[in-house]
Amino acid sequence: VKAWVSIMYGCNNFCSYCIVPYVRGRERSRDPQCVLQEVRELVAAGYKDITLLGQNVNSYGKGLPEDITFAALLRMLDAVPGDYRIRFMTSHPKDATRELIDTIANSAHISRHLHLPVQSGSNSILAQMNRKYTVEDYLSLIAYAKRRMPEMTYSSDIIVGFPGETEEDFQKMMKLIHDVRFDNSFSFIFSPRPGTPAANLADDTPHEVKLRRLQELQAVINRNILEISQERVGTVQRLLVEGLSKRDGNELMGRTECNRVVNFPGHERLIGQLIDVKITEARTYTLRGEVVMQESGQA
Repeated sequence: VKAWVSIMYGCNNFCSYCIVPYVRGRERSRDPQCVLQEVRELVAAGYKDITLLGQNVNSYGKGLPEDITFAALLRMLDAVPGDYRIRFMTSHPKDATRELIDTIANSAHISRHLHLPVQSGSNSILAQMNRKYTVEDYLSLIAYAKRRMPEMTYSSDIIVGFPGETEEDFQKMMKLIHDVRFDNSFSFIFSPRPGTPAANLADDTPHEVKLRRLQELQAVINRNILEISQERVGTVQRLLVEGLSKRDGNELMGRTECNRVVNFPGHERLIGQLIDVKITEARTYTLRGEVVMQESGQA
């Protein structure tokens, strides 16, 4: 049902907290025709959910003999006929473009969900992280995406308690969370990686302060997630049925285009299919629904 395709390896960004460039080397993009052929074979074999992988997929194409961007690669893959979805991760905000947003908006197969790790809502902390974009850059791209695709959802990675983070820096992060309204987030307290520049930065913020900030941040994000879930009640969502529900093995579990898990009663023959489900109940991280029957009486 689900497949993962690496389109590039390594990283050139050298974020001050990250060990990846030191252990995986510089960016190396795969030949686009090889990627296209692999996706064609996966679609022909019946795979319905294909995730493109790279430490920074938005920098795809650098170093290749031909002039190609990640958006151009997506357009090539989207042209493959079939009933399937394309997802991708991870996107670095400094390389995410309006061309990328337009490509998603005009596509037939690319999921309307964007994982765009912001890491911090403070420009001074972003500079310390060597992220090479500002809060204003990030919000401008999100605003453009929201105009082009109101249905798009957003998730992020966030580091709390980076060395030097003040309470003012943290409140800027909270404002950004309010402005973007993330549908999900992977948030953590800063953990130094030996051999990285950030590991040598002075860090005098007590752990209990960092923990309090993390709990406050996650509470707001959880409220956002629940509100977004509640807004979906009564709507019909296209799901890829992935298997039996982890919550109740007598039910099925599927995932919406926007990457939300839905549990619903149904026959196991639906596993591996894309079907329509009407949302009947909202929970924080999951939804409940019922299969929408076609005129033939089949799902």
